[in-house]
Amino acid sequence: MDFLLRIIRVLPLADWLALLTFFIGWIGYVRFAKARAQHRPSVLASTNRIRQTWMLEATFRENRIVDAAVSQSMASSPSFFASTTIFIIGGLIAAIGASEKTAEMVHDLPFATPTSTLVLDLKLLVLTGIFVHAFFRFTWSMRQYSFGALLIGATPSAKDFEAAADPDLRRRHAERAGHILGLAAETFNDGLRAVYLSFAAVLWLLSPLAFVVGTGGVIAVLFRREFHSDVLAVLNEPVESPRPPLPSHPPGQG
Repeated sequence: MDFLLRIIRVLPLADWLALLTFFIGWIGYVRFAKARAQHRPSVLASTNRIRQTWMLEATFRENRIVDAAVSQSMASSPSFFASTTIFIIGGLIAAIGASEKTAEMVHDLPFATPTSTLVLDLKLLVLTGIFVHAFFRFTWSMRQYSFGALLIGATPSAKDFEAAADPDLRRRHAERAGHILGLAAETFNDGLRAVYLSFAAVLWLLSPLAFVVGTGGVIAVLFRREFHSDVLAVLNEPVESPRPPLPSHPPGQG
C-alpha cells in the first residue's frame, strides 16, 4: 500500500487527470465505435460484409490460389506493424535505461514542462505499455489470418457443396470463414488505434495539456476515418450480387 501511495504522489494531479482522460477516451471510443456501427456502418463493418461475400464466392471456385494469395497479403500488414513495434519497444526501454540523458533531451524541447527523471520514466513506461498492447494485438491478428487461411484451404470443392445433403453447408462454411477474417481485421484495427493514440501519449512528454489535446485530436481523426471518410462512402455504394448476402455478426463491427 505504501508503494502505491508513493507512485500516486510522484505524478502531479494534472498528469493523473490527463492520463485518466487518455484511457477513458480510448476505452470509451472503442465502445462507442462498436455501438455506433450497429446503426451506421463503419469502415470495418463494411469491409467485413465484403469479406463474407468473398468467402461465399470462393466456395463456387474450384481453383482458390487467388483467395489464398489475398489472405496471405492481408496478413502481411499486421506482421509489418508487429515487427515495427518490437523496435519501438526496444528503443523505449533503452530510453528508460538512459533516463538522465533522456530527461535532458526532453527538457530541451520547446514548450516542455520540467519534470523529474522518475516522472519521465513513468511516462515512458506508459508509452511502452501502449506499444506492448499493440504488439499483442498485431500478433494475434496474424494468427487469426492464418486460421482463416486454413479454412480457405479446407473449403470443399464446388461439386462437393452441390452434392452435399445439407443445402446450407456452403453458406455456413462461408459464414464461418468470413467471420474469422473479420475478427482478424478487428484485432488489427485495435492495434492500429493503439499506434495512433501513442502519438497523443508522446505529447505527454511536453505537458499534460498537450496530452489531453492530442488525445482528443487523435480520437477525432479516428472517428472521421471510420465513419465519415470517402472510402466508406464508396464501400457502402449498393452493388448487385447474384448471391444473397450472409448475415452479419456483432464481432468486427467497431
